[in-house]
This record gives sequence, structure tokens and C-alpha cells, in this order.
Amino acid sequence: MYARGEGIVLNEPSVIAINSRTKDVLAMGREAWHMIGRTPAHIVAVRPLRKGAITDFEVTQEMIRLLLKRVGVSRFNRPRVVICVPSAITPVERRAVIDATRRAGAADAQLIEQPMAAAIGAGLPINEPIANMVVDIGGGTSETALISMGGIVAIQAVRVGSFDLDSALITWIRREYGIAVGEQTAEEIKITIGSAYPTEEEFQAEVRGRELMSGLPKTVLLSPEEVRDALAEPVGAMVDSVITCLGQAPPELAQDLITQGLYLVGGGSLLRGLDRRLALETEVPVRQAAHPLETVVLGAGRVIESYEALQAMFMDARKGV
Repeated sequence: MYARGEGIVLNEPSVIAINSRTKDVLAMGREAWHMIGRTPAHIVAVRPLRKGAITDFEVTQEMIRLLLKRVGVSRFNRPRVVICVPSAITPVERRAVIDATRRAGAADAQLIEQPMAAAIGAGLPINEPIANMVVDIGGGTSETALISMGGIVAIQAVRVGSFDLDSALITWIRREYGIAVGEQTAEEIKITIGSAYPTEEEFQAEVRGRELMSGLPKTVLLSPEEVRDALAEPVGAMVDSVITCLGQAPPELAQDLITQGLYLVGGGSLLRGLDRRLALETEVPVRQAAHPLETVVLGAGRVIESYEALQAMFMDARKGV
């Protein structure tokens, strides 16, 4: 979360832990994330936002209320809120995000597309007549946008992101080794030895899980090549979406990209070798944003700091941009 005049004031995963019997919130953010897969049946640690959309309206509303409360918002100082959302969400999903935010305590809620916020946060000259391309790989979506003169010229979005990389690893290990592992283990594997293209200094990693046949704990060794195989499908979908967006670029802007290149943002962009893979398949220079995990919120923060001047950046909740 970014507060006007203060910068980033909260940086937590969008996870909330709830007692399903009493409906009480037990934990939120990083504390709730550590509970995933480690709780009794009546305690549920969930991500109420999946694929860039709300999957549980009431839980999302409660999470937003708690987030606002944590940064000092009360019923006596209701703020205006800017929320970054994927460009692929539907008008119904946009309205749900706005309603949940207002009911959680915001005086007003506006939406901005994540690729636009990412371009602003990366410091790209979006208002000039040159090509600016950002590839934002988040938890549930991957979006590639070509921006020029303050607007989006071409955009390609797929509902595939970092969480899909984790799911692909879980499924692959289950199929190939007959071992069940959880989301946290899969994420650790992805971070430790995951890659989209062969890299230097590769090494194997031990993976501990539950053997499906016996139910007993078991340890196996995974190689980077095996992990790349496991991640091949979602990574391929991400790369294909970038190529598709490049194919939609007008000729003059396409020429700019040969020198300007494209910028990677989002947590998923930190997958090793992804920048090299994209550069080889697109024949366009690929650069990593200075702060890939915070680029989108920093861009939204700049909009907040100049709220009145940059209102044209907001999405229409019913019609789109």
C-alpha cells in the first residue's frame, strides 16, 4: 500500500486466515501466508483475489478493511483509493472491486490498469510519441502493453502468473515422483532452482513431501532441467502473449522497440532466464525494472501524488478504459 506523501507504508501478501466456524479473522498478510497448508480444517488461509479477480466478496472486503485500518484509516478519515487491476478483468469484476473497497471504508475508489501503473513506476516516458512496452507478470495474470502518448496502443493479457508456476510444479512432482508438496514448497523450489532458460551455476535441490502410496515423508532430488520441464507450459503462455502483443504494434512503434526494448516488472519476472528467453524469442532487448516487485504500486503512488492531474489514467468501471 502506498500513502500520499509517505510512500509505501505496507507490503504484505494478499492472504487472510479465517476461522470458518466463527468467521473471525485470525491473521492477514505474511502471517496468514505461513499458515497455508498448516492449519486445522476449520481454519482456512486463502487468497480472496485470484487471476486478478475477486473470488470471495465478503472476505476481500474484510481484508481491504483490515489493510486500511492497519495504515491508520478509520471511519472518521475515509480516504480516496486507487487500485491497480489487470486489464483483462470484466466490467462486473471491476464493479466488484470498487464496491468491496467502498464498503471497506474508502470514500471513493478508482481503478488503474496494472501495465499503465507499471510503466509510470518504471519511469518510462509514456506521454511521448515513442514505444514503451512493459511486461507485468503478477501472481495471477501476465500482461504485455505497448504504450505511447499516454495511452495503451496494444495489449495482450493471459490469466497465467506466478501462482500457475507453483501449481505446475505441484502437479509435475505429483505425477513424476508420486509425492505431494504444498504451495510454499513449490514456491521455494521455483525461487531456488526455477528458470525459463538454462543459466550459469545450476544445481540440484532437495524436495521433501508426502509419498502418495505410503503416506510417509520422502525426499527427492530435483534438477533445474526437470523444473524447467515442469514450468514449460505456463512460461510458454507468458512468452507467447508477449510475442502476440509485439505483432499488434504499428510499424513505426515496432521500430522503436528495437532500440527501446521492453521492461519486465512483477514478481514473476524474477524467474531466472526469463529475460534471456524473451530476448531470444522476440529479438528485442529486454530490461528488468529497477524495483520489479514494487514497480506497479510505485506507479499508482505517482498517480496518487498527482491525483487531480492524472485522473485521465483511471478506468471506467463499466466500459473499460
